[in-house]
Amino acid sequence: MNAAVGFLTRGASGFRVGWWSALRLAFGPGALVAVGYMDPGNWATDIGAGSRYGYDLLAVVLIASFMAMLLQGLAVRLGIATGEDLAQACRKHYSRRTALVLWGFCQIAIVACDMAEIVGAAIALNLLFGIPVLAGVFIGAVATLLILLLEQRGRRRLEAVIVVLSLIVAVCICIDVVLAQPSLTQAFAGLVPGPTLISEPDKLLLSVGIIGATVMPHNLYLHSALVNRRAPREEGIAEKQRRIHWATVDSCIALTAAFFVNAGILILAAATFQSTGSDVSDLRDAYHLLTPLLGTSIASVLFGLALLAAGQNSTVTATMAGGIVAQGFLGLRLNPWLMRLVTRGSALIPAVLVVVLFGESSLTQLLVMSQVVLSLQLPFAVVPLVQFCSRRSVMGALVAPLWLKAAAIFVAGVLIALDLALLVLVLA
Repeated sequence: MNAAVGFLTRGASGFRVGWWSALRLAFGPGALVAVGYMDPGNWATDIGAGSRYGYDLLAVVLIASFMAMLLQGLAVRLGIATGEDLAQACRKHYSRRTALVLWGFCQIAIVACDMAEIVGAAIALNLLFGIPVLAGVFIGAVATLLILLLEQRGRRRLEAVIVVLSLIVAVCICIDVVLAQPSLTQAFAGLVPGPTLISEPDKLLLSVGIIGATVMPHNLYLHSALVNRRAPREEGIAEKQRRIHWATVDSCIALTAAFFVNAGILILAAATFQSTGSDVSDLRDAYHLLTPLLGTSIASVLFGLALLAAGQNSTVTATMAGGIVAQGFLGLRLNPWLMRLVTRGSALIPAVLVVVLFGESSLTQLLVMSQVVLSLQLPFAVVPLVQFCSRRSVMGALVAPLWLKAAAIFVAGVLIALDLALLVLVLA
């Protein structure tokens, strides 16, 4: 049998199998990456957007999700075509100084993201069980390392835990949305962007925050590494092309699920808080208001449970990304657990300092601002990714086609323009 028979459309016996088997073999990386798209930072921005502007910013959630699908597709293409993750490609093709600068920006993004996720899980523990936030920060950090221990018994076990936690988030949010009885007409209308998204500074700031919370810089590095974990030792162009196809399908399915979760959170806030005139941006306020406004305590419990699962889930992948980024940019060959401890500590220390110095009242504001920081760091990951995927010298025969290059350049341009607009607003 010719060696070009596709890796992902081939069973263990060498016979061709159906699309379901091909997708099952590719399944996993998309689920790990998607959890970063529904972390507590998303919750803070989505709830603030829904309670203040109703369904208007649903269009931003949709646009950000499409951007994420395109960019994660590029990360998949780069990883499979070159056998390298994005961090390794930067170290290989850029000067050492440039690579170090990019690593610094990426590390800032990972710390900002991971800190938000740690704080989000700690808030959930406080709401559900009355555990002090500071103690919750440490509990969440330890739980993350315990979950990562499952990877030593096979990545499928870790992926199974991630999927279960993601399902808990989705089911809880779905039930709360049903209890809120939103206006479907207004929700569908909100999927169409309006001119006020740019003309109103507050909406623009929230829009940039939503994009920063949705399109995660570190996920581009993570995804480009994960797609090669189960790759065969030798494969031709045809096998790589099939792997790119099915890995992209896996990614799009997972990110579509993440979109519905994010949209559900915003719709819940719009139907529950905006319709009653409540401008809610604090996660704890949202938790406490759901019971009286929806008439059942189960609404608050489900909200808290989903927040806990989302926060714990996303810290796992952020910690994995931290190790991959450090090894790729710096060429380090340290024990993976040592890298994970360093990544965990780099986010844990700032989170503790914020809780101690500024108190619990500043935590939701910290979540929103962390997403804005992520958005500002995003171009430093997107531009190299687009550049590499457009170069035949890097990608060979799997270089991105013209339509994909054009779409990627457009997305990169939009992200840079939004960041510049944000800087103008902040400095004005």
